[in-house]
Amino acid sequence: MAQEATIALLRTASIVSRALARVVEPLGLSLAQYNALRIIRGAGTGGIPTLAIRERMIEEGTTITRLLDKLEDAGLIRRERNFPDRRQVLCFATNAGRKLLDMLDPRVDSADEESVASLSESQLERFIELLDAVRQSTAERGAARTASASSRAPR
Repeated sequence: MAQEATIALLRTASIVSRALARVVEPLGLSLAQYNALRIIRGAGTGGIPTLAIRERMIEEGTTITRLLDKLEDAGLIRRERNFPDRRQVLCFATNAGRKLLDMLDPRVDSADEESVASLSESQLERFIELLDAVRQSTAERGAARTASASSRAPR
């Protein structure tokens, strides 16, 4: 049963990701770029550090520097060195980036609704609770494994 549930979860995530990608890709964005641009816009006028973006990404393995390079090359974000810590880079959404998201938001919202249209509101609430529980317990086990592995690692 556990294997069946995991496979169902992964297959469903893949199908939903493809549906969302079909919305953003015609406008020149990958799903990861769209995710990063939304995170940056959400930070507001104060900007957001690069590492904070990476931590909030849906896909954990995203190579954030290359992704941000592409968004900057497209004129959708700008990056600035932080003061006084020049090692930290802050990212800001440009007007073009905000306009693109304003255009995409209703389309993505519609795709989100279509993805879960077969569920009632109470089913959706339960679904979110179950996914949160799986994600939390998996993350906790992963963090514990990482910590125990690093404590055993030779120095």
